[in-house]
Amino acid sequence: MSIKLAVIMATTLAAGTDPDTNYLKAVQEYRTRLETTLKSDTGWLTVAGLHWLKPGENSFGSGPGNLFVLPAGKAPDQAGVFRFDGKKVSLKAAPGANLRVNGKPFTEGPIQNDANEATPDAITLGDLTITVIDRGGKIGLRLRDKSSKYRKAFTHRDWYPVKAHYRINGKFLPYPTPKKLRVPTVIEGVIEEHEAPGEIEFTLAGATHRAQVLKASPGQLWLIFRDRTSGKKTYPAGRFLYGDLHADSTVTFDFNKAYNPPCAFTPFATCPLPPRQNSLKAAIEAGELTYHVEP
Repeated sequence: MSIKLAVIMATTLAAGTDPDTNYLKAVQEYRTRLETTLKSDTGWLTVAGLHWLKPGENSFGSGPGNLFVLPAGKAPDQAGVFRFDGKKVSLKAAPGANLRVNGKPFTEGPIQNDANEATPDAITLGDLTITVIDRGGKIGLRLRDKSSKYRKAFTHRDWYPVKAHYRINGKFLPYPTPKKLRVPTVIEGVIEEHEAPGEIEFTLAGATHRAQVLKASPGQLWLIFRDRTSGKKTYPAGRFLYGDLHADSTVTFDFNKAYNPPCAFTPFATCPLPPRQNSLKAAIEAGELTYHVEP
């Protein structure tokens, strides 16, 4: 047994719970995977810029006169121009910019965004990658930088001790027809579109709670929630959690796995906010704590 797992077990047992070793190990492995992904070359810590496209030409490069200014020393003064007609995006590279799209040399042509879960084209300049994103019809450029200041400053994710009673079995209450939702995000004026197949109902600390869930992968439901720890010990905007939907319409949510949205780690993420009814009247002292950069 690792020292880290032993410490987690000791803390958990001191809190009056007694989950078995395999459960503790599984939760710790889940948390480790989240941190590894966050720190990777494609993790959220590399997201270092966001520019919402305006109709017409949108110049980009490291020069201060560009509409989208890239980090100094990491891109040409003039890297090129994105052309936006209100729906579609095309790109013209500046001479000598050495732009690549999906790993291949590129001069001019249309660019695919990430609408409808499509894989967006990756425009690369050394350590920099730009993709075109669609958030409810609002089209923008997302910049990733493998050596971003957010990645360099990252320390570690912090979590509550594991408490087995926060692994909850509840009921899935499907809507007669799934609802199409326009969900506000942490960026004012940016709306995302999601599908809500229904609600969940569960009991915690003797009280019954209901919350709206969003469509996720087959067999899973996505819960975005706030609770009475939000803004105190946990991230103010809320946390994310995926639950397993079973054939008998029960659903399992393990709040020990509730985690901070990407906007806790970069100001350039477009995180959806919890539906109004998902402000739970309970202090859920489980899952991830607020992230702080250590001095």
